[in-house]
Formats: sequence, C-alpha cells, structure tokens
Amino acid sequence: MKYGNIKYYDIADGEGVRTSLFVSGCTHRCAGCFQPETWDFSYGEEFTDEVAEKILQSIEPAYVQGITVLGGEPMEPDNQRALVGFLETAKERHPKKTIWLYTGDVYEDLIADGPRHTEVTDRLLDCVDVLVDGPYVAELKDITLRFRGSSNQRIIDLDQTRRLGRIVLWEDEPVYSTHTM
Repeated sequence: MKYGNIKYYDIADGEGVRTSLFVSGCTHRCAGCFQPETWDFSYGEEFTDEVAEKILQSIEPAYVQGITVLGGEPMEPDNQRALVGFLETAKERHPKKTIWLYTGDVYEDLIADGPRHTEVTDRLLDCVDVLVDGPYVAELKDITLRFRGSSNQRIIDLDQTRRLGRIVLWEDEPVYSTHTM
C-alpha cells in the first residue's frame, strides 16, 4: 500500500491531537474531493514497517489522542489488508488511544457481504473507535459540520454501535456542537 501524506499533530481529522495517515487509492472518485491525487493507488510513498513504527511512536505522548486513517479510501480491499495488522498493533500497544477512520462507504455496506467486505474487514473495523462514513457529496457541503464535509456523512461511535447492536452516532462536546462559545 502507498500513502499520500502523514500529518503529525493534526487537529482537523478527529477529536483532539492526532496523527493522520492518508492512504492512496480510491475508486469512489467523489466529485469535489479535497485530495483527488490520492485516488491513484500508486500515488505517494510505500507504507513500510518503518513508517508504521514512526506513526506508532508519534502517538505515545499523553496529549496525542490517537490515529486517523483516511485517504484515498482505507476500505479499498487491498488497503484493508495492508492496514489491519498496523491497526491491530496500534490497539495493542496504545489501548487508550482512539482510532478514527474515514470512508466513502456506508457502514451497513461494509458489514454486509459485498465487494468491500473482505476476510479482514471485521478485524479492521474492530480496531476502529469512530467511523466517518458516506461519500462526500458536493451539493451537501456544509462548512459548519465538524469532522465531515457533507451533511450525508455520519460520525459513528463504533464502540457503542458494537455494544448496543445498532448505529450510535458519535456525540461532540456541547460547546462545539452548538457553535456557541
């Protein structure tokens, strides 16, 4: 797998300070995508064990809340296979850190038998605490939304979703969700 960028100390792609990994490869090709260069599976650098280790070390400080994986498309089958071991290691080494993952897929499609559900999908999703799902839809762009680009996208609390057996949306801090500070 290749990656287009890594942002250390990122505050835009999930709650708190995070390290964000932008993987390469996406077949969704959403109109208005903010990173169309990452659609190409050969874009960027190789995701090596050394790169993975650097990311894992970057989340060690107490003020870093976790890792965000986005792209491109992390849920492309080949990307899932490349990411699953890395995310399992991240969970094992840093169990109190959160993993956010952005996908143009819809959660219900990922857990059902279909083209995106692979032999590692369930293991990968078990590592994810918060899933931002749904394609970016330019006509639904809303700059007032935190951590997502269009109003059709959901921010799903996967820990609660797994626990309760139904979709539970992630809840933002009240000061941010009301835009009144």
